Amino acid sequence: MSDDEREEKELDLTSPEVVTKYKSAAEIANKALQLVLSECKPKAKIVDICEKGDSFIREQTGNMYKNVKKKIERGVAFPTCISVNNTVCHFSPLASDETVLEDGDMLKIDLGCHIDGFIAVVAHTHVLQGGPVTGRAADVLAAANTAAEVALRLVRPGRKNKDVTEAIQKVAAAYDCKIVEGVLSHQLKQFVIDGNKVVLSVPSPETRVEDAEFEENEVYAVDIVTSTGDGKPRLLDEKQTTIYKRAVDKSYHLKMKASRFIFSEISQKFPIMPFSARALEEKRARLGLVECVNHDLLQPYPVLHEKPGDYVAHIKFTVLLMPNGSDRITSHSLQELQPTKTTDDPEIKAWLALGTKTKKKGGGKKKKGKKGDKPEESAEAEPMDATTNGASQE
Repeated sequence: MSDDEREEKELDLTSPEVVTKYKSAAEIANKALQLVLSECKPKAKIVDICEKGDSFIREQTGNMYKNVKKKIERGVAFPTCISVNNTVCHFSPLASDETVLEDGDMLKIDLGCHIDGFIAVVAHTHVLQGGPVTGRAADVLAAANTAAEVALRLVRPGRKNKDVTEAIQKVAAAYDCKIVEGVLSHQLKQFVIDGNKVVLSVPSPETRVEDAEFEENEVYAVDIVTSTGDGKPRLLDEKQTTIYKRAVDKSYHLKMKASRFIFSEISQKFPIMPFSARALEEKRARLGLVECVNHDLLQPYPVLHEKPGDYVAHIKFTVLLMPNGSDRITSHSLQELQPTKTTDDPEIKAWLALGTKTKKKGGGKKKKGKKGDKPEESAEAEPMDATTNGASQE
């Protein structure tokens, strides 16, 4: 085996060290989400909370692998975003932004962490209120959570990406909600947040993806966004876009000095992972980013919106397809929900009843009784419990 082949082989889940790095990144991402959630209070400034989330990830990852000979890249894999109410995603404002949270807001928190390029991402939806979430807000959240539970069980070796696309549509419809168009679940690889294998949220003439089969030792970021609206979000203001990723395969000789300065800073600080323009010098960044985007050197993550009054929920988790089954490594339990709809569909119930662990021959029965398996079993047997008590979220 050549060095290249050995290198390639060691960098998937067959290497215990790789699994450890994924799980360490996941632990930090989960804690960062917990911290961000604790800071979400009425009148709190969104930019301050986003900054706290990013700082926490930088600080925690900075404490790891300090004494290794070879320098290990680590830090933020996706900047902290808090998208409120009908805003779908990617809202991570600049320092000068004064937007604050209000009582009753529906928040979508989205962030990511990496260690040595092994990425763990998570998104969670929370309504800023005491007591259970009711009405259509509960429906859209239950739709996202149930769709995520179904996806967890269908993203497994031997299944196809289109099976997941069809299933999550069916779940959303059961709650009289829509899966939001344009959202993709990607395979994750070392230093690659948007791998080639993709699960489409909604098939459409504009977005087509190749059929793919899930395989053992792969890692996926499963991304579910549901809406009480039409599920076709729009870009209202390009100035709201603050998150970008360097397009490593593109090159262009920038004309403006400000653009060259900014692009050089980006190439040094954020060569591969998405970053927030907040981390750059603001005045120069405003000028320079436009030319970089216009010539495809940067890929923007636009802030999209449904119509005012529509509710939008977002759940994203990272899953490792291990030989003994699927291991969801990022998640957060939900508030209590009291949806107006329930899922009586036998097919949805059958999906939810699927286990996430593979029974091993011989010792299978004993394994089932292991600590941590019980909540999952009860969540599968009672699919609606998964939407209310979060038992299966752990």
